[in-house]
Amino acid sequence: MNIVNLENSNRKITNTRGNFSVLEYNRDISVSSGNAVTEYFMAEMGVHRRQVVINMTGSNTAILQAGAMQWMAGDIKIATDIKGVGDLMGKMFKSSVTKETTVKPKYSGNGILVLEPTYKYIILKEVSEWQSGLVIEDGMFLACDGTVNHGITARKNISSAVLGGEGLFNLSLTGKGVVALESNVPEDELVEIHLDNDELRIDGNMAVCWSNSLEFTVEKATKSLIGSAVSGEGFVNVYRGTGIVLMAPVTSSSSLFSATSSISAKP
Repeated sequence: MNIVNLENSNRKITNTRGNFSVLEYNRDISVSSGNAVTEYFMAEMGVHRRQVVINMTGSNTAILQAGAMQWMAGDIKIATDIKGVGDLMGKMFKSSVTKETTVKPKYSGNGILVLEPTYKYIILKEVSEWQSGLVIEDGMFLACDGTVNHGITARKNISSAVLGGEGLFNLSLTGKGVVALESNVPEDELVEIHLDNDELRIDGNMAVCWSNSLEFTVEKATKSLIGSAVSGEGFVNVYRGTGIVLMAPVTSSSSLFSATSSISAKP
């Protein structure tokens, strides 16, 4: 099998890690008179369509969010990662608390696997490079190597997490292999902070992912509720210990991604 024009003058591979690559479109050229202006200004502002391409060699497997596959070529087989009723119940619980799909299909074989396009930014990370694994914000998981293990990580102090308006659990990834994350913020804008027996306080869920070795709590900005009220800050996310935090310095424009999500439905 030979795919001769996966890359062309309008789409290029912009990043590769392991068997995962990011295919980015320079602009959307399948336009009509009704959306040509919108598509033009989207391209000028750097809003591009992106796809994850996975090279299946026979020795590797890939786990995807359900419904993420767009097309595949070659001798590739699909199986669920459900090992029994107990495993299904456990995955249903993980799904309910982390906003991820319950069943994540596993792909194996030889060929090429291409995921559905997205206007979000694709971040590729090697899980083994993070202290004791990687914890990610809800809804960011897209795909990973089959060698990566999935679990959930809970806040240490549940009561403060509830008061702070944060979720109680996050998806954690351990082992060795590449994970593809969907981010509202480009990787170039993310701030990478390495903690060495130290702490980081963030007002809001600006952290994209962090090392599983870090203790993650939600706490009052000051020691008292009155002090928090006077300072204008309520609850903050606190990361303590030794590890890495990848943080967005600005809040992404929700209106932008709500608009592009509707555009992405066009053929």
